[in-house]
Amino acid sequence: MSDTPETTPETPEADSRKAVWMRGLHMLIVLVLTGIAGYVVTAATVIQFFWQLFTATKNDGLVRFGRSLGQWFNEAIAFLTGVSEEKPFPYNGWPSDNP
Repeated sequence: MSDTPETTPETPEADSRKAVWMRGLHMLIVLVLTGIAGYVVTAATVIQFFWQLFTATKNDGLVRFGRSLGQWFNEAIAFLTGVSEEKPFPYNGWPSDNP
């Protein structure tokens, strides 16, 4: 008899639970990021308002950023609600600002 403990392979059920816990961790991270993004939207809104107030034009950089941030929100919400298994930024690249 050997002194080494026997290892048993993990069952599919254990693997499934581990995957769910890992997804939960990723969901928590994305959820925190969506909260931070709310503040970013507020800041971008205020900046765009004053930009338009003083220049009578939209800031094109903020428009592109807003479009890509909206795309990121779509990806984040899809991941958080289980519509998609694809993780959004920071796990994948930042979405493009194409409409």
